[in-house]
Amino acid sequence: MTGRTVRARAGVAVVAVSVLVAGASAALSGCGISSTGPVRAGGPATGVPQRPGGIRSVELYFASPYGIRQASRPSNGTTTPQQALNLLLEGPTEGERARGLSNHVPLFPRQPSAFATDGGVDLYVPLSISTGELDNTALSQLVCTLAHAKTRKDIPPDRVVVSVYENSPVGPLTKDPGFPVRCGPQYVVVPAFGASPPSGREAPG
Repeated sequence: MTGRTVRARAGVAVVAVSVLVAGASAALSGCGISSTGPVRAGGPATGVPQRPGGIRSVELYFASPYGIRQASRPSNGTTTPQQALNLLLEGPTEGERARGLSNHVPLFPRQPSAFATDGGVDLYVPLSISTGELDNTALSQLVCTLAHAKTRKDIPPDRVVVSVYENSPVGPLTKDPGFPVRCGPQYVVVPAFGASPPSGREAPG
């Protein structure tokens, strides 16, 4: 694959995310949906916010009739991006479904992977975003879950850059460039224009 082709594919993916974000934002504004706000490393990252009484939790993001909503679950300790991703892929619990939460993330032909970087996350998915195989709701669930899974103390979750690598068959061995996005207002994914994907990786947990 030539450098020109790689850059073109990355450009198509970024444009596709921009179009999806614009449509989703307009739809949310028209419905009058308001954000519930994020519940929640510098030093080593913990990725597990503290509940009252010192109980830790992991934050997952699911779809609902009112937009993307947060589901907070107790955790025994540090939750890596890969562990949070695995929990998201399992879908909502019975109690969460009773709250109207559902999972728009499709069944993947291969396991997606997530790696913590210095202040960000690299996400490798075996589907195409630029052609709509992974829609905006599913991408928002993935990005917001990962952005809250493991962050440096000096970088709030809504500033964490998640670099998405589409059509990735083998995780970080891919040579295709990722495109940077963030968990935006109302938990809708937004392009992180001008942001460079962070360097360095940690093995998934």
